[in-house]
Amino acid sequence: MDRVDVATVGGGPAGTSAAWAAAREGADALVVEKGVPRADRDRIGPDSTDAAGMLDYWVDIMDVSPEAIPDDVILSVLDGAEFIGPTESVTLEETGIDSSYDHFGFAFHRAKFDDWLRDRAEEAGGTYRVGTSVDGVETDLSESPRHTLRLADGDEIGADYLILADGPQRTVTAGVLDQFLPGGRSASDYVAPNEANHIAYQEHRKIPEELFDPAYIKFWWGLIPGHTAYPWIFPNDDNVARVGLTMPIGMDLDDVANPEGYDLLEPDDERIPSGAVYLRRLLEREYPGYDLDDFPLVEDRGKQDGTEAYPISSTRPIDSPTGAGVAVVGGAMGTTSAFHEGGDHVAVRTGKIAGELAANDQLLKYNGRWKRAIGDEILRNVAFAEIVRGWEPDDWDRVFAATRQMQRKGGYDWGGALRSGATALRVLADYKWTKRGFSDGKHVQLRQDEYTV
Repeated sequence: MDRVDVATVGGGPAGTSAAWAAAREGADALVVEKGVPRADRDRIGPDSTDAAGMLDYWVDIMDVSPEAIPDDVILSVLDGAEFIGPTESVTLEETGIDSSYDHFGFAFHRAKFDDWLRDRAEEAGGTYRVGTSVDGVETDLSESPRHTLRLADGDEIGADYLILADGPQRTVTAGVLDQFLPGGRSASDYVAPNEANHIAYQEHRKIPEELFDPAYIKFWWGLIPGHTAYPWIFPNDDNVARVGLTMPIGMDLDDVANPEGYDLLEPDDERIPSGAVYLRRLLEREYPGYDLDDFPLVEDRGKQDGTEAYPISSTRPIDSPTGAGVAVVGGAMGTTSAFHEGGDHVAVRTGKIAGELAANDQLLKYNGRWKRAIGDEILRNVAFAEIVRGWEPDDWDRVFAATRQMQRKGGYDWGGALRSGATALRVLADYKWTKRGFSDGKHVQLRQDEYTV
């Protein structure tokens, strides 16, 4: 059996950043990644499916300088975001959060970003096992090493520290955590992929030059049903954009109270449309006079034939059983936002924290460290996702109109809300109240003291 100091399950941004940080601290760090082929990558690697956008203050949370990222990773520099409802819209050209980055954000090539993170980790001394999966982990806290990883190819790897970075599907994480939960409880009670997650689908399409806007990302709210369900367009390079959407897994049309209120549903729909059908209807709605053939698929991008689907963690975060030498990072711990999907910045940061601490035998500090590093961001996301629960199309229109009014009246604080009317005041009050309700660690759904170690 091979032995390492730190073993990481999953080679996405969180796992790779963990290996980089652990190797920099002198640890023998290994990443096990099952690997998938992609049309936009020469070698197999992590799934790397993502709309892949970075906001200005996310750069600081990620703690990676944009100047260090290779030029071919960043596809377009963004000046703002458009939020579009059934009849109202609002454009934001600043996030309102202090940042060291000069622009609103940037769109990037997720597969190349992941490959760059891997190259960086290997240069620091980390190693990779790509092309085999982890079938299970056996933990015995009285032994050294404490953890034994069983690989699909028959090999076993012993590790003193285990970092779980297997994304929102949590194929390994759930089983590892179950052994530290008392009374028959299961991690799947908190993070069951098919019950607590969303599914995203996107297409890489060439946009007609007269319609392509390289500086603004676009989100449509109130056009499709489902909690935090929305389509988007992310501009990339060479007039190509990622046209996609996210929606709850397993939603049924019978669950929709007023299907006639959603522009991308049609009267003869017998079920929730597929992602591809939704996107066709979106393009027809937004660009009348154009045919779908005017937006051809770019088949050498994405996972396969210009398309890709992937799960998104829409759960609240969980703590890790650090007393057992285990840290859960990135999407596996629930850092991805159900409200805006983005999670690469918090994945990188949590991975770096876990890798550094594990290498220095200080993993007991992990749950406190990730809260200090990304807690405000997670708290914002959890609060936003909660206040929009149950919103109908008309609610999005009212809020976008009120937000435009607040822009004109001086900002998004209490003064701007007071000058903007009842809707603005109500939305701001709901956000402040909801955020306060999740403070003091209440946004964490599985706490460290609930584990049996």
